[in-house]
Amino acid sequence: MNGTTALLFALTLAVGAGVGFFLRKKLIEGNQADIEKQRLLIIENAIHEAEQIKKEKLLQVKEEIYQSKNEAELEIKNSRKNIENEQRRLERKLDKVHEELNDLKDKETDLTSRERKLTAKEQTVVERENEAKLLIVEQQQKLEKIAGVSCDEAKRLLIESIESEARMDAAKRLTRIENEMKLEADRKGKNILALAIARYAGDYVADKTVSMVPLPNDEMKGRIIGREGRNIRAIEAATGIDIIIDDTPEAVILSGFNPIRREIARQSLLQLISDGRIHPARIEEVVAKVTHDLDVEIKEAGEKATFDVGVHGMHVDLINLIGRLKYRSSYGQNILQHSLEVAFLCGVMAAELGIDVKKAKRAGLLHDIGKAVDHEVEGSHAVIGRDLAKKYGEREDIVYAIGAHHEDQPPQSVLDVLVQSADALSGARPGARKEMLQSYVKRLEDLEKIANAFAGVEKSYAVQAGRDLRIIVNSQQVGDDAATLMSRDIAKAIEEQLTYPGQIRVTVIRETRAVEYAK
Repeated sequence: MNGTTALLFALTLAVGAGVGFFLRKKLIEGNQADIEKQRLLIIENAIHEAEQIKKEKLLQVKEEIYQSKNEAELEIKNSRKNIENEQRRLERKLDKVHEELNDLKDKETDLTSRERKLTAKEQTVVERENEAKLLIVEQQQKLEKIAGVSCDEAKRLLIESIESEARMDAAKRLTRIENEMKLEADRKGKNILALAIARYAGDYVADKTVSMVPLPNDEMKGRIIGREGRNIRAIEAATGIDIIIDDTPEAVILSGFNPIRREIARQSLLQLISDGRIHPARIEEVVAKVTHDLDVEIKEAGEKATFDVGVHGMHVDLINLIGRLKYRSSYGQNILQHSLEVAFLCGVMAAELGIDVKKAKRAGLLHDIGKAVDHEVEGSHAVIGRDLAKKYGEREDIVYAIGAHHEDQPPQSVLDVLVQSADALSGARPGARKEMLQSYVKRLEDLEKIANAFAGVEKSYAVQAGRDLRIIVNSQQVGDDAATLMSRDIAKAIEEQLTYPGQIRVTVIRETRAVEYAK
């Protein structure tokens, strides 16, 4: 209200000042009476407007006060409602707490009662336990008196008995486990060998110590011999191979143990026959050219072999030696084909055993590398191959596997045994190696002869093409242990006295028969 009055007072002063100014002006310009009338009229109008403004402001203030009062009442009402709701919720919680407190009191009472009962039972159990101990002591004393053995002595005897039984049981289980492991190892080994054989099938190139060169006609024989035999002597001197010209129609025979020289002589002679110019100078020229071409072919054969097997980083001289194996043979089996087959078999078995496949293939490919030079260097091909591989920077385990594949040194790792097994598989497969019938029959006879020389042998049979020697012994003269020793002695005698490809299994059979006749 004070604010409104001040506002009205200020408005009145402003209006009065304006009116005063207006009146002074009118007094100067015109009629004083008119000015007075106008002044009064203006003052009345100003007062009327001021009263009107005052009323409007009072109404506005009253409306605002009324609205604020309504809002305050509504807020108070909502607050009271919330307080009432919260109070009811707290009352419900308080009731629930009282109920839970009553439940806890009931449970506490129950637990106290149970505790008293358990305490009483525990006391009863302790009393009974003491009584049982007294009874046990009494019974123990009675038993010791009856048995004549003290309690400690009885415990010791019982422990010794149990320990002895446990030792016997452990020994039986150990023997059973050992036999099972042997059978499992034998089965697993056979499976791996069979899988390796089944997954690889190689071709064989039969090679001989002689080569036959066809001629267009028999007159060519005279041209090969030349005047006073100068042409044939020039060919033999240039190649180191003997040329046999006999009654064989339209053919000459080249004889020599070195297959590479024999191949050089064969290709040279074919080119000379095709060319028609046969004289010493031309012979030397052709032999030199064929030798160079064959060296290139040997290198390509070695590179192809390493590529087929998947070995890399091999010394170039080793690659050339591998290529030379293409013209070498053993028991009619081409050595390069044999080496490739051994490499693949090693890879298959290594994959089955979970060892390095590339390393196994590398050792298998190089295992017979000594046969490429064994006519030029003294010693077995395994030792020569080992030295060559070491010379050209092969890894130590591969070098050792090469030297151990014919047991020139004892096997020390799985890789050594793999190479041995793959070599035996490749050589022992049917058709892999060829022998003359007489030498084959003689080897079977020698096997049976060696077996029959041992005391207690009744019969012996060389079966499986001489790969398996089965011996039947007299059960009265040879026991089980002696049969085991006999198989080892016969195998050792075969190794010392015979030369054979692959390996020979010696089986000693001992049986006891009980015969009775029902009459």
